[in-house]
Amino acid sequence: MAYSYSIDDPAKNSKRMAAFTLVVIIHVLFVWVLASGLGKKVVEVVMGPVETRLIEELPDEEDKPPPPPPEIETPPPYVPPPEISIDIPVDTGPTTAISNVTSERPVAAPPPVAAPKPVERQVVKTPPSTQGRGARITQPEYPPASRRAGEEGTVQLQVFVQENGRAGEVKVARSSGFPKLDEAAINEVKRNWRFVPGKEDGKPVSMWHTFAVTFRLTD
Repeated sequence: MAYSYSIDDPAKNSKRMAAFTLVVIIHVLFVWVLASGLGKKVVEVVMGPVETRLIEELPDEEDKPPPPPPEIETPPPYVPPPEISIDIPVDTGPTTAISNVTSERPVAAPPPVAAPKPVERQVVKTPPSTQGRGARITQPEYPPASRRAGEEGTVQLQVFVQENGRAGEVKVARSSGFPKLDEAAINEVKRNWRFVPGKEDGKPVSMWHTFAVTFRLTD
């Protein structure tokens, strides 16, 4: 059986010693920095000053005592107002109160009796006439042309008889059918006829009246 032995390299051993020595030196320096206060200064330079404030703790609101009750002013004692008596006249006019209500319908009052109208005096009128004292009636002259043509008929004339019995205005109320006969009748009445004038209460007055004039070929 064979045995082998390894011998460490002197170069490797020197490197290990150097590293161990460096570690020990670093620890010694760290302890020295902490002991001398240099570490605190380094921290202040790097991080700046640290501001600290004391916050006062507010007491709980539940611990506050309740506020005092408000002061209430005592009202002054009640003084009744003085009694004043005023005499007011009572109105005795009509009242709208209903004293009695019934289901019966009210009976309408009878209409007032109208006062009798004054009796108007009746005026007695008498129309004009062709008969009587002072009246004169003549037959108109027959127009020759109408006679030759065989024209005949009756014309009704509306005559305004004046108070003196003479004819004023004369108008044709109904024609005979022949203008020449109508004209002959109008001219005869205006020139020659006299009437008994119309009257009111016995006094002659002027008024209109209708008269007829007849034309016959046998006349």
